[in-house]
Amino acid sequence: MTTMSARERMLGRLRAAVPTSGNSLPGDTRKLDQRIDTHFDARRGEAPSIGAMVASMQTALTASHAEVICTNAASWPAWVAQKLQQEGVRRLLLDRNRPEGAALARALPPGIDTVGFERPLETWKAELFDTVDAGFTVARSGLAATGTLVLAPDTGSPRTMSLVPPTHIALVYASTLHPDLHAAVRAEQWADGMPTNLVMVSGPSKTSDIQQTLAYGAHGPRQLWVVIVTDGDAAQ
Repeated sequence: MTTMSARERMLGRLRAAVPTSGNSLPGDTRKLDQRIDTHFDARRGEAPSIGAMVASMQTALTASHAEVICTNAASWPAWVAQKLQQEGVRRLLLDRNRPEGAALARALPPGIDTVGFERPLETWKAELFDTVDAGFTVARSGLAATGTLVLAPDTGSPRTMSLVPPTHIALVYASTLHPDLHAAVRAEQWADGMPTNLVMVSGPSKTSDIQQTLAYGAHGPRQLWVVIVTDGDAAQ
């Protein structure tokens, strides 16, 4: 007789605890999901308007030391370009294959160069860390209650784009805002196909030491500019 290993005993207990017949487990999961939905719907009350979510998003981000502008689709590239010039940015990392990246590139003054993430990181790491001043991304959505940007990195806009440059400029459309995380998970159906990586940003990088002295930029961008694209009537 062979002696069961600790691993085999542990797996045996786990298998014994899981039902092996019927639909009780999926049914229980659906019931749990319904209870969670009911709880958050009751807590949230009436769905907030887009204008209310924009205001909440702006307030939360500003409280987290981010700079926020609400503007319309026609005006935002010029605002970002002017802001970049005022801050002395010389090299901007962006995805020129996205419509928003192309629009911003066209609006930039001659003194600002654009860089695409088109090479393996290993071949230009030093250049990226030493010479790129800012990175521009487009958020998948936003969480109004906490002022959180939801980024879904891809090959053109990997997470490095929002984490390495000292300034991160993020664009989010007001139409993609959700009241909170639960609403985003349900509306975007995360359970049916989560991306391999989501980055959630609620302000510039910050940390504090044992004396609770707050410092920005220690582990990521020290500045976060957020452009909330609304319609013309709601622009500020």
